Amino acid sequence: MHGTLLLFASTMLPKLSPAQEKLLIKLADPEAPADWGKDVCASDLMALLANAEFHGVMPIVLRKLRERGDADLPNDARLLRKLAELRDQATVATGQSMLLQYHGDRIMKALAAKGVQARIVKGPVFARRLYGQLADRPFTDIDILVDPDSIEEANRTIAECGFELGSDEAESRKLQEFKWLEKENSSLLIELHGNLVHDTGMRRRLSLGFRELKAIDGDHTDTPAALLTIAIVHAAGGHKFHRLQLCVDVLQGVRALKSPEEEARLLEAARMAGIELELATVLNVTGHLFDAPRAIELASRIKPDLSIRLAKWLITGNMLLRVNSREKLRSRLSRDAFRWVQRLARARPYPA
Repeated sequence: MHGTLLLFASTMLPKLSPAQEKLLIKLADPEAPADWGKDVCASDLMALLANAEFHGVMPIVLRKLRERGDADLPNDARLLRKLAELRDQATVATGQSMLLQYHGDRIMKALAAKGVQARIVKGPVFARRLYGQLADRPFTDIDILVDPDSIEEANRTIAECGFELGSDEAESRKLQEFKWLEKENSSLLIELHGNLVHDTGMRRRLSLGFRELKAIDGDHTDTPAALLTIAIVHAAGGHKFHRLQLCVDVLQGVRALKSPEEEARLLEAARMAGIELELATVLNVTGHLFDAPRAIELASRIKPDLSIRLAKWLITGNMLLRVNSREKLRSRLSRDAFRWVQRLARARPYPA
């Protein structure tokens, strides 16, 4: 299942009350305590599970429920059956992530043997560097980033490793994103990127490729500034805020910034990559969702122009939480409007 939203994605999500949404946010935060009031009933938890599954934060929620203990849950047969099913699925997802990591490492070795510079980004790197527990951040594919000049050689290498192209070649070249499926197991997906910004209309303003990340990292690899930059582009550039997990990655990225120097490197990275609009918007909504003042303060360091003020108005916590609720149309319109703001925003000058 590639990027699947799993169990509940095919139907509209159960509506959550403001108190339930607050609890979902707390359960989705990897570092928040697993506590809730005694007045939470089985139907409340079933609704929370449905929303957690859609938003990609189920592994964190399941861990917290386990830490709290089943004895402290409502004694409801339907709820306990659902939890057993979800735990089984989580075990399978963990195994899938391990298998993907094996193939990713195998391809990386093959690329290195040919002198192709490449790096794995997002899923496994986020899990290892940003999350205290690897199982909190499973992944459904491996993303490999190379310089655009190396795409042809990288594609040949992935094919030699037993994968076949699963996306239209012409469209893939336009987007600089090639999807490769393992020949014997099509659930194993490798994505090769020449740039993490795939929208050609936005790429005139912002770009995040191998060279930019290398410049952000300096003498190191996968620095907090680089990881948070990737998470911001992933949330605002690739997926348009369609689930909560994207903001959890950003939240963990903010927590990984341990010094004023790392914060300054992040802001410099945003200027270099042209993502100041995205940084201000994503950090702002993440900070308000998770009550993270530091994220809001970092967002405020980007001097707001008209496009940033409009983006912050469009992208709110309610818009994100209700992306598949009865208010899904309003959420979709807000997110579509945000995409137009991104495309029309002027590039800010970056000193040579």
